[in-house]
Amino acid sequence: MKALFVGLGYIGLPTATIVAKKGIEVIGVDTNADLVAQINSENFQTSEYQLQDMLAEVVRNKKLIAKTTPEEADVFFIVVPTPINQENKPDISIVKEAIESIIPFLKSGDLIIIESTVSQSTTNSMANLIFNKRPDLNDSVFISYCPERVLPGNIIYELENNDRVVGGINKESASRAKEFYRKFVKGSIHETDSRTAELCKLTENAYRDVQIAFANELSIIANKSNVDIWELIDLANKHPRINILNPGCGVGGHCIAVDPWFLISDFPEHTQLILTARERNLDKTKWCLNQIKYEIELFRSKHDRYPIIACMGIAYKENSDDTRESPAKLIANELTLNSQCEVLTCEPNLTQDDILELSNLDDVSKKADLILWLVAHDEFVDFNQSAEIKEIDFCGLRLKSK
Repeated sequence: MKALFVGLGYIGLPTATIVAKKGIEVIGVDTNADLVAQINSENFQTSEYQLQDMLAEVVRNKKLIAKTTPEEADVFFIVVPTPINQENKPDISIVKEAIESIIPFLKSGDLIIIESTVSQSTTNSMANLIFNKRPDLNDSVFISYCPERVLPGNIIYELENNDRVVGGINKESASRAKEFYRKFVKGSIHETDSRTAELCKLTENAYRDVQIAFANELSIIANKSNVDIWELIDLANKHPRINILNPGCGVGGHCIAVDPWFLISDFPEHTQLILTARERNLDKTKWCLNQIKYEIELFRSKHDRYPIIACMGIAYKENSDDTRESPAKLIANELTLNSQCEVLTCEPNLTQDDILELSNLDDVSKKADLILWLVAHDEFVDFNQSAEIKEIDFCGLRLKSK
């Protein structure tokens, strides 16, 4: 058996690696020639736990080979990005291009699995695309949708242990997909139709977005009421049926910050709550910036100079190096570009950033007048600053210090 993965990003590459580790021949395809060369050289660098050593092993043993163009296989995975445009409309053109790239190599009996986040009915649309161009394959290939549901930083474990949902364009497609996932997934695998599986992925992340929006809105209410938000949430959560999340400076990452827009775009008249939650989480970042600007002016009026600001963390989540859609990075960028303050940016999980110059903890300790806790990385827990340094905790970092 041979499996071909189109897309070697943060989901495609770990999944391809796990499949190869199970002894299946894997071809990984990506349009990024530099990435392909890096993978084949066994020198791929990643902070993702377990991935680097596992990948080097399967490449060394020739169980996984990266290429820039597809070829014949038995199972085809589509694991490519699905961004939203400036109007917050989903763009599935990359999925379409990926499907078109494998059509010449398909044969009777092949299994095609889409894992990219997509709008509802995309899997059926891609099936129609295949059958229109290859009518000889009608009813002889199997097409399914299976959303990923992993936590960056723990992807290998979660790919193997989390439950999965597989939705086929017909029952046989779902059954074939389940059979393949069973080769490397230890969790339960639940069969359904493709439309339900597509909606399941969007539902999961929209639900999380709404939960976070409540916490972010509550943090603003607490601030206006002169109440400690962290104490408030701790006390409220002592109720047996309440579990409020911790607020932050917004919502980042490729899933929770993006996937709700798919539902909003597909069902504009029926997603008022989801839209409001999305807007609240975007507004929370702006609110944080306004709080920071207030503290800057307060410092300036007292000391007759602008403060040196330290932005602590620019990843979108704690203990991660992933900055996609990160509200913390947006705040650091805004202060660096549009304030008159000297800004120190500290991100212990990165050695460099494409835009911001990074500082270390020692620089922050010696120079900062105002510390902004944006991401609750473990490296920040034991940081001790002098009493003269003002700090604003947007992420609950000080809770981890107790």
